[in-house]
Amino acid sequence: MFNNADEESVTHPLLLLRSTSNTTSQVAIVGSNLCPIESLDYEIIENDFFKQDWRTRSKTQICQYLFMKWTLCFLVGIVVSLVGFTNNLAVENIAGIKFVVTSNMMLANKYLVAFVVFTAANFGLTLFASLITAYISPEAAGSGIPEVKAYLNGVDAPGIFSLRTLVVKIVGSISAVSSSLHIGKAGPMVHTGACVAALMGQGGSKKYRLTWRWLQYFKNDRDRRDLVTCGSAAGMAAAFRSPVGGVLFALEEMASWWRGALLWRAFFTTAVVAIVLRAFIDFCFTGKCGLFGTGGLIMFDVTSANISYHLEDVPPVFLLGIIGGILGSLYNFILDKVIRIYAIINEKGAAYKILLACSISIFTSGLLFGLPWLASCQACPADASEACPTIGRSGNYKKFQCPPGHYNDLASLIFNTNDDAIKNLFSKNTDSEFHWSSILIFFVTCFFLSIFSYGIVAPTGLFVPVILTGASYGRLVGMLIGSRSNLNHGLFAVLGSASLLGGSMRMTVSLCVVILEFTNNLLLLPLIMLVLLVSKTVGDVFNGNIYDLIMKLKGLPYLEAHAEPYMRQLTVSDVVTGPLQLFHGIEKVSNVVHVLRTTRHNGFPVIDEPPVTECPVLFGLVLRAHLVTLLKKKAFLPTAVPTGIDAFNQFTAGDFAKRGLGNGDKIEDIDLTEEEMEMFVDLHPFTNASPYTVVETMSLAKALILFREVGLRHMLVIPKISSRLPVVGILTRHDFMPEHILGVHPSLLKSRWKKLRIRFPPWEKIF
Repeated sequence: MFNNADEESVTHPLLLLRSTSNTTSQVAIVGSNLCPIESLDYEIIENDFFKQDWRTRSKTQICQYLFMKWTLCFLVGIVVSLVGFTNNLAVENIAGIKFVVTSNMMLANKYLVAFVVFTAANFGLTLFASLITAYISPEAAGSGIPEVKAYLNGVDAPGIFSLRTLVVKIVGSISAVSSSLHIGKAGPMVHTGACVAALMGQGGSKKYRLTWRWLQYFKNDRDRRDLVTCGSAAGMAAAFRSPVGGVLFALEEMASWWRGALLWRAFFTTAVVAIVLRAFIDFCFTGKCGLFGTGGLIMFDVTSANISYHLEDVPPVFLLGIIGGILGSLYNFILDKVIRIYAIINEKGAAYKILLACSISIFTSGLLFGLPWLASCQACPADASEACPTIGRSGNYKKFQCPPGHYNDLASLIFNTNDDAIKNLFSKNTDSEFHWSSILIFFVTCFFLSIFSYGIVAPTGLFVPVILTGASYGRLVGMLIGSRSNLNHGLFAVLGSASLLGGSMRMTVSLCVVILEFTNNLLLLPLIMLVLLVSKTVGDVFNGNIYDLIMKLKGLPYLEAHAEPYMRQLTVSDVVTGPLQLFHGIEKVSNVVHVLRTTRHNGFPVIDEPPVTECPVLFGLVLRAHLVTLLKKKAFLPTAVPTGIDAFNQFTAGDFAKRGLGNGDKIEDIDLTEEEMEMFVDLHPFTNASPYTVVETMSLAKALILFREVGLRHMLVIPKISSRLPVVGILTRHDFMPEHILGVHPSLLKSRWKKLRIRFPPWEKIF
């Protein structure tokens, strides 16, 4: 059977109707709001002005440029580690106080009061997180990983890296995670790391007057992209104390463009994070961090001195991988449908977004408090490694409603923080601690609560909920296999987490290293590799990875690394549509103003015609931002005569530097007199004379690979026959989108190649 999800994305709107016109400006859902988006200029604009600026740079300036790259990576590592530590410190203390107060009330047999306090605390925390997200920064909603991944692919979504988004992401994540929702903080930490890097890369926030001139050294999207890549790696490293895993995560999942120098800087950044976090953890061991103690930062130590496995242990592990692939693809499928439903609710306004979040909070609190009553009390084991029953915030033996000397195994998992629940599931020498029915109830609860909690208007992550859900069914499989395997139930829980992560997120190398680092167990490497490979392979049979599905739902125009086979049936001239806006090397000011005001294009071909040249010649490509700068500075000529070298005396490199993310002058802000409109402007010194060009007969698939690998925003199409106009059109990111291609050539829809995938039944047939 075949999956028709891609076909539906063309024939039906995703979350909201998208523009079908052939313009470079599109719309997408950023956070929880619909916003216009554009592409980033990762290509170096090699115009005469740029070349002159680089030729005049001294060795000292070049060394300073390189030194600033490493300095900013160091600062990003310091700040992200501080944020990560503060995040965990706040969550552990806020959630810890909540559980301690509730437990004390239950010890006094005040169960109803305990439920009211528990629910009210969760409700207040969720309400606060949703309020600041909905009204201050909707871009902070969700994990942020899809937006960061799209940015590194070349998509400029407004507001995703603003100071306002950073503050709401940090505060909202602390509040939402502390509210006992089944969400994680790893995804928000990745977005936080990217925000910190982006803000430092542009020297701070000019809007809030928090700028540092000595940091304002990176003046192009290319350098900022590299720093954001390091920031995303640092965020993952801070979330799981996994420096190597953070680097590999950025390489495997986030970055669309990579090189050796970037690998070194990302590794350096995550190393700084690891060292700083280690110092803070040592400080907290002295007991000066409140309830934040040995387990505040995620580190699930499952090391066992006598871990041994044999050939007969491979089939159960293989089975775990198959189950993880099926469950992971089912998880993605249901989450996709739930996000679509939430989008319909969120369209109605901020009040509905907040109402949805608060409803999920009340429902979650009722389940977390009520489900442990279904479990029977068990007698404390005589050889328990810790106090039983546990009186306080965390522990393997929660007393809940049980009499003295007994504990509630389901409460030990469900009436706890997510981190502590994972520690309980991963714990060794606890094979007889949990009953299979409690694990089954916990698995079903986690599976659905994590899905229904993700799409609310608050900073929410998926990593920790998926780890927790996978650990529960992994332990359940270990119980069912019993003594027929040499692996204890805690190790089965680790392998279950790996299988669901692989089945949902479809990563292999980075997840393998992350799991090894946060479990501190290198002996499990072969089994984790096996379970990840199997689960990813099985999951790919059904659908794509979770972050790609979310990006598609949001409408972010992400360019895949591979070209669809139907693209080889088309040439670039088949998708280029007009009209094409051209400028002459020396253009009249009124013509430039008219084109800028009547179009939203960001790049324009510049041609020279007789009598300047013998025949029409493509001189290059000039950017919209540079044209606006020329108009703003009023570098005009009274007649159509080239200025030559005089242009370099009128401008500095800072005039053409990109000021920040989404910031820049607009043509509407330029005020010109009628006399100035009749003057001329020489575009030659500011035109990129070596743009990337492709001949009109090149296949669209080949052009896509070049466009993505180089990180282009514009690609000029030139004619095969020189007697025609020297340029046929411009290819932008929009021209490579399936929605545009199949809209221009609908006949390809029926013959479109589809991946061989098993299709889930339609949503309406399930319910």
